[in-house]
Amino acid sequence: MNIFHFTRELMEIESISWNEGAAGRWLSDYLTDAGFEVITQPVSEDRINVYARIGDPLVTFSSHIDTVPPFIGFSEDEQNIYGRGACDAKGVIAAQVFAAKGLKDEGVSDIGLLYVVGEEDGSDGANVANTIPNRNRHLINGEPTESHQAIATKGALRVVIEAGGRAAHSAYPEMGESAIEKLLDIINDIKNTDWPFKAELGPTTCNIGTISGGSKPNVIPEFAASELMFRTVNSPDDLFRQITEVVRGRAEIKRGFSIPPIHMHTVKGLDIPTSVVRFGTDIPCLTNWGLPLLFGPGSIHDAHTSHEYIRKQDLLNAVDTYAQMARTLLGSQI
Repeated sequence: MNIFHFTRELMEIESISWNEGAAGRWLSDYLTDAGFEVITQPVSEDRINVYARIGDPLVTFSSHIDTVPPFIGFSEDEQNIYGRGACDAKGVIAAQVFAAKGLKDEGVSDIGLLYVVGEEDGSDGANVANTIPNRNRHLINGEPTESHQAIATKGALRVVIEAGGRAAHSAYPEMGESAIEKLLDIINDIKNTDWPFKAELGPTTCNIGTISGGSKPNVIPEFAASELMFRTVNSPDDLFRQITEVVRGRAEIKRGFSIPPIHMHTVKGLDIPTSVVRFGTDIPCLTNWGLPLLFGPGSIHDAHTSHEYIRKQDLLNAVDTYAQMARTLLGSQI
């Protein structure tokens, strides 16, 4: 099985978050047959993390098994692979697996592979994986970074704002209080707030992801809610306090998933660019796995889209880069 066949086999197994069981078992079986010692770790019903190793790893490759919806079937042409997970992150997994197999065939030991569930929806797999005993010193996390070494990632903070009002007949608006109008005022204030900025990471950004509320057009709405996602450059705790100050008690604020900004280790001497990425990863939840690095083929701009794809040549190049990173890191620890 070559790397393109491997990518196809894995992509053809639908593994949207919370439905990763079949893909996890396939990975476990493949890596066992490839000569790795494999441990599967239960996360929740029919969902497993997969940890494969040669020796007692000092350097471990990692990524996530799950994808976002909807499932998009595999297709390819001479230059590209298309479909859900092509770059986020099943193509990444393929490059890491083939790098590790090549290292194993060279006689390199003390390398690992860690593949977790749930990265796209709260990182529950990574939180569980952080309990696996290990002596690992460097974690090479795989995400589509356009084949750059990431030097930092922004953090993330999910917030739900729930506004209450008083229902009334729409012909007599003075008899009610519109929760939707109250929520829109708060959102407008959020849009016009100067959020933190840092030179290396850039500005804090906010996506107004969902808005819901009301029941009928002739009823003054008594409830409205919005889910927001902030990409943070400072502590999520500090940012949440600032959001609370902007809302000023006009609505209830519920804090959801959050991760801090992370600065990465890089491997010196590689002839590849470095960059800052804005998206979140499992790295903040894998604190027991050593110094983090972040690298992967494919572009985040193609992830989560209907046209998701990865260049075949980028996959092949990534195999070599991952292997070179591991050799360098292992050499620095002798």
